[in-house]
Amino acid sequence: MSDNPMKLVVVGAAGRMGQTLIRVIHETDGAVLHAAIERDGSPFVGKDAGEIAGVGPLGVSVTTDPLEAFLDADGVLDFTSPAGSVEFAGLAAQARIVHVIGTTGCSANDEQKFEAAARHARIIRSGNMSLGVNLLGVLVEQAARALPAAQWDIEVVEMHHKHKVDAPSGTALLLGEAAAKGRGISLQPNAVKVRDGHTGARSDGTIGFATLRGGSVVGDHSVLLAGEGEIVTLSHSARDRSIFARGAVASALWGRTRKPGLYDMLDVLGLTH
Repeated sequence: MSDNPMKLVVVGAAGRMGQTLIRVIHETDGAVLHAAIERDGSPFVGKDAGEIAGVGPLGVSVTTDPLEAFLDADGVLDFTSPAGSVEFAGLAAQARIVHVIGTTGCSANDEQKFEAAARHARIIRSGNMSLGVNLLGVLVEQAARALPAAQWDIEVVEMHHKHKVDAPSGTALLLGEAAAKGRGISLQPNAVKVRDGHTGARSDGTIGFATLRGGSVVGDHSVLLAGEGEIVTLSHSARDRSIFARGAVASALWGRTRKPGLYDMLDVLGLTH
């Protein structure tokens, strides 16, 4: 790795995650805030990114031009929106830099665009950037593989703060994918995301999702494996969104020396798929 600090751009810099990312970059050896990007018309444009994030002046003013920022940067950290992340992936491909994507709620069409951008950019994408959640995914896959689907039902339960706009959460889907992989099935045709009215009995082999929203919960996730007379519960509770920011910065530093491609947190952590 280069001896020079990795120059990182934060997009959506004035949002909750953007401010957290700026704080984590500020306290991380080997990383430095290179630029902070916000939308046109944001009241934060022109203000010092460090002051917005509460770490004091950093000499980096918030701007609205991502491409100019990307061209002289080493990486971009992105927890924005699906449309924003697709745009930033294309710009990261032009600049041939690292693009860490923590955005959730992306469509299959968005995924294809990320794959295309990964021919030139080093894209690291995960529904959850925390070490604990990604370890949980590995454990869920192992449990789903070990317990027969005919006798064990799987339910993924998640709760987030009332401002979250997508459901189920990216992390819940990550855990559902892990369970499906353990069972050797595809998640999409076997997922049950809505129950209402007279639903009939639960179908064997399905993976259910329950979504709760309220208050200021950063993120709670549980996977329940329910058999006759017993339940196994695997869970993770996020108490502070800085866990996602630390994971994102660590991912960027890891990606700096990689070849272009599409990676996830299991690659970063060295956990086999």
